[in-house]
Parts: sequence; C-alpha cells; structure tokens
Amino acid sequence: MPAVVDLACLSCLLLLISSSSTATACDRCVHSTKAAFFNKASALQSGACGYGSMATSFNAGHLAAAVPAIYKDGAGCGACFQIRCKNTQLCTKQGAKVIVTDLNKNNNETDFVLSSRAFRAMAVQGKDQDILKLGILDVEYKRVPCDYRRNLGIRVEESSQKRSNYLAIKFLYQGGQTEIVGVDVAQVDSPNWTFMSRNYGAVWDSSRVPSGALQLRVVVTAGYDGKFVWAKNALPADWKNGMVYDSGVQITDVAQEGCSPCDDGSWPATARLI
Repeated sequence: MPAVVDLACLSCLLLLISSSSTATACDRCVHSTKAAFFNKASALQSGACGYGSMATSFNAGHLAAAVPAIYKDGAGCGACFQIRCKNTQLCTKQGAKVIVTDLNKNNNETDFVLSSRAFRAMAVQGKDQDILKLGILDVEYKRVPCDYRRNLGIRVEESSQKRSNYLAIKFLYQGGQTEIVGVDVAQVDSPNWTFMSRNYGAVWDSSRVPSGALQLRVVVTAGYDGKFVWAKNALPADWKNGMVYDSGVQITDVAQEGCSPCDDGSWPATARLI
C-alpha cells in the first residue's frame, strides 16, 4: 500500500487497511542486514524527514537513515528499531534503539546508516572504537514501539501562512509502533474536514485550512492494524509558526505484521526514549 494516500474520507483508507490478511502475524519480526555509520551527526540533522537540528535531541542522538522500504516516502519517519550486531565478542545482546530521521539513498547493502553515537552504543564496554574501525557490521533488527511517555506533538512549520489559509505541520513524539498515513483538518466542532497531503518526510500541509482553532484526525497504522486518532483541540486560533503544540493524545498502539521469524524472546527489553 502506498505510504501517502490523499483521501477526503479517511474511513476509506482505514477500511482498506483492515481488510488485509493477518496470517503468520507477529509484532516483532527479526531481519538481517548490514549497518554502517555517519562520521558527523550533522548528516542526520539535515535528513529527509525534516526534523532539522531538533533530531539530535531525540533518544540521546541515537538516529538512523533507512532504506526506501523502511523510510516509506516519509511514513517511516520517527519509527523506532532495535539493532544489534552479530559479533558477540564486540557487541551487546541488547544493541541500540534508534529512530529513523533520514533516507538512506546509497545503501551499499545496508538497511541502516546510524549516527556514530548509535553505532558505538551496540558495542560492549571498551569495544566501541573497534566496531568503528570495522565501519560496516552484520546486524539483525526489529521494529519496536517508541515509548516517549508524552503526547503526540504538532509543530507549525515556518512556511505556514494564515492569510493564504496555508498550514504545514510536522508530527513529533509519535509513540507506539505506528505510521501516520492520512491526516484531515477542520475547525473545532465543525464536521467539514479537509484532507492534508504529505509534503515530505514528517511534514503535512494544506492550502485550504480554515481559520480559528483546529482539530485533526489521523489514521495511524503499522502492519495489519489501523485506527483513527482524533486530536479535538490540536491548534489554537492564534497558532504561531515555529511553535510545538500538545495534541492532547498519546499513541501507544502496537500493530502486527507478517514475517518469519518472529522475535523468540531472546531480545532484552528496550529503554524508553528521551
């Protein structure tokens, strides 16, 4: 299914998601690949998701660029993964938890390119420089829930213009194990919804946004599960560019996907995000 679907009626999208088969489903599919690292954190700050310099504040700077199949035209932005290298003499059993903030265009057979901080975090104590010298590692990974213990944030982008009814927003702190695949906007208490389009990465926009306080409804999904999340008071009437607003909703859903093998329970629990 495409990562971006512009629908005035999001229920159509939700129905399409719900009709998928759930055969051989699990919530922790384990994949094998290779991972490399960026020498400079700035390479991920200017990433395709559009988080900019705030990316380094996510998860203590444990960030990743992912291949198109994981990036999903931006729907994968903010997704969390646990990655561990297969060299048990150099790396821990737990590995590192990372957040996708960029697109890995030149994959060189690697699904992920990590920030150097995240790459070193996979190492056992005293071996971080050894894995940096290797440069590329055989790893296995699985998608895990993002656990922020905070509500979904909505950042109003600097390009927004009230006079022309143009609004661009960026979603932050997306919890659970979900992807945002559709967004509608309307005045608070109004039944007249307008769909928003994915501009790029985590940024959605519309040039037909009404005035006044705004509500949002989004479809969140990962794998087989899809649902509405309704932020009834998402933005105040006097919203300002560059500000981050509390949506009032917290996403904690963990959805199923089809795969083999599933996590056999050998992975330790992950730490929650900062």
